[in-house]
Amino acid sequence: MRINGVHHIAIIASDYEASKAFYQDVLGATLEAEYFRAERDSWMGKLALNGHYLIELFSFPDTPPRRSGPEALGLRHLAFEVDDVAAAHAELLRKGVDCEELRVDPNNDKAMFFFRDPDGLPLEIYQS
Repeated sequence: MRINGVHHIAIIASDYEASKAFYQDVLGATLEAEYFRAERDSWMGKLALNGHYLIELFSFPDTPPRRSGPEALGLRHLAFEVDDVAAAHAELLRKGVDCEELRVDPNNDKAMFFFRDPDGLPLEIYQS
């Protein structure tokens, strides 16, 4: 088998509209398509970054909260690559996003920082 790349990341939101606004207005994603699946009482939005499809955003009734601290098994975080980490940090702070301090990955000297989406999903900005 030859894997060509990552097709999408699926995220379940407690408040679909709030999370959709966060990924669009704060992170600059574009809503490419949106569907309501009545049989599941569930919304699904397809969000793209720079014209490349990346995130499927879902809502489901009565979902349990994600355990994130201490770190649990499973997907740890989602990282976004940028050219200027310091500028991205400043922009998110201006938009009211609570961000960790800038730091450097000790393995490769790349700048990075973490922040969270409306449901507490850990997200990272990483230097290209």
